[in-house]
Amino acid sequence: MRQRQINSANAAPIPELTTMATDLNRETERELNGHIFSVSAQLVGICLTVLGLFRVVIRLRNVDSIADNLLALDAIAFLGACVFAYASLHSRGRTRRRALERVADASFGIALVLMTSVCALVAWQLV
Repeated sequence: MRQRQINSANAAPIPELTTMATDLNRETERELNGHIFSVSAQLVGICLTVLGLFRVVIRLRNVDSIADNLLALDAIAFLGACVFAYASLHSRGRTRRRALERVADASFGIALVLMTSVCALVAWQLV
């Protein structure tokens, strides 16, 4: 009995289970990229809306701020995340898809940090 347990522990993985795990990982990656794609597209629109509103406030109060320029950069960063996530969703090669996913993740993270910084700057300047 003990000999069987040792042999089964050293046995090669079952191909069906390996394929199922790979398919599950691939589906999870595509789902994450789909979320990054849709949320990034929405946040581009939010950045542009806030940028327009912020420009109105700047003109009314005669305040000069770098926040509007940072919001424009933020919209570009979210657009980059959106484009890279889209390209990853349509990529056929595994290596290329993973590289595009990493760039999309990094762009999205940088854009979120920039958006938080802009919000803090706007709150500090308007108060």
